[in-house]
Amino acid sequence: MTTEYGHHGPYGPYGQRRGQAGTGRRHRIPAPLRAPFEGRTWRELGHVLLGFPIAIVMFVWSVTMVSLGAGLLVTFLGIPVLAAALAGCRGFGVLERARARALLDLEVADPEPLRARKPGALAWMGAVLKSGTSWRHLLYALLHFPWAVFSFTVTVAFWTYGWATLTYPLWFWVFPAYVGQGGIQLYGDAHHSVYLDNPFEITLTALVGLLFTLATPWIVRALTTVDGLLVRGLLGPTRLSARVVELESDRGVVVDAAAADLRRIERDLHDGAQARLVGLAMDLGLAKEKLREDPKAAARMVDEAHGEVKTALQELRDLARGIHPAVLTDRGLDAALSSVASRCTVPVRVEVDLPARPAPAIEGIAYFTVSELLQNISKHSGARNASVDVWRFEDRLMLQVTDDGVGGADPAGGSGLAGLAGRLNAVDGILVVDSPAGGPTRVTAELPWRG
Repeated sequence: MTTEYGHHGPYGPYGQRRGQAGTGRRHRIPAPLRAPFEGRTWRELGHVLLGFPIAIVMFVWSVTMVSLGAGLLVTFLGIPVLAAALAGCRGFGVLERARARALLDLEVADPEPLRARKPGALAWMGAVLKSGTSWRHLLYALLHFPWAVFSFTVTVAFWTYGWATLTYPLWFWVFPAYVGQGGIQLYGDAHHSVYLDNPFEITLTALVGLLFTLATPWIVRALTTVDGLLVRGLLGPTRLSARVVELESDRGVVVDAAAADLRRIERDLHDGAQARLVGLAMDLGLAKEKLREDPKAAARMVDEAHGEVKTALQELRDLARGIHPAVLTDRGLDAALSSVASRCTVPVRVEVDLPARPAPAIEGIAYFTVSELLQNISKHSGARNASVDVWRFEDRLMLQVTDDGVGGADPAGGSGLAGLAGRLNAVDGILVVDSPAGGPTRVTAELPWRG
């Protein structure tokens, strides 16, 4: 699986990394000053305001239906009522995930679906009652209500008092004109009262309102962070189910990679060694027919066939080496990587420091990774020197391939680096590419150490 970069490669023309021009717009106004007017702030405000009535409906539904179902458990009616209560909570969970996605920009995957072993209402009710996801949704409905009340109260208080006091110089005239007092009453008893009515007090009130207004977006952001934790922790998939989904995805990557390798081997055999062997058989047949008539011509044809045999054998050796070289099985990574480095068009320094040999599967993936990276260096980097370092760190096998080429390699560009990263990820590995424009390029790979 050789990395291909297109006409200019991921480095782009003249060695400039693609997609590097758009570095993002810089704001001249500091974040604390622009926060009250940002769209994110207003979306978070809408999330808190909508969360209060939704939390009331969820709480009332959950408490009413669960209490009713628990009271009816002495009869058979309690089971379907409880199942309906949990199903309703799961429905509210769908709404809450959509609300978090739209207003908080929080992507939470859907939890594992219900899996009834048999069709029918009884099997469905049993699946709902046995599902831990259903009970986590119920817990969310119960816990979210007091938090929604607190968030709503704090947000509305800070928001209204902040903007009201900030704009106080614009509307304080209402008090002497219609209320019969100088301004907002700060203190009052039977003997005396204190009003905010002179220019200094009005200005001070506006400044206090400015502080409240600037602080409110950050307070709301902290409150919605807790909302996000509740949604992610109780309404999303569990760590175990997420791991199962990840393993299923990794299994698909492994299957696809194996199928691609089989197709590549079949194509190489069909277009290379097989075609040469077919031509060789035809040449030998012609030589056999001319053996009596023209021995010299037959000898010449046999000599050409001998050259074809050597070429076919070399292609078969290269193909076998690309699948799993014998030197890797016999002598390990040090010798195998040194053999790969010797065929690279760039001088490569190889240093392998391993206390023992990892599992054959991990060894094969490490060999394949380094081989692909060295092919990329030969074809695209324009480097003068390269190095390969392999070592063990705790329970990880570390690989690092470095070159002094033009840089600009980017796995996001759809190159073979992305496929290599997917192959490593399928075995809990990691590929990190550090390749600024102009170089150098440093690619680090981590694999699990399995002895």
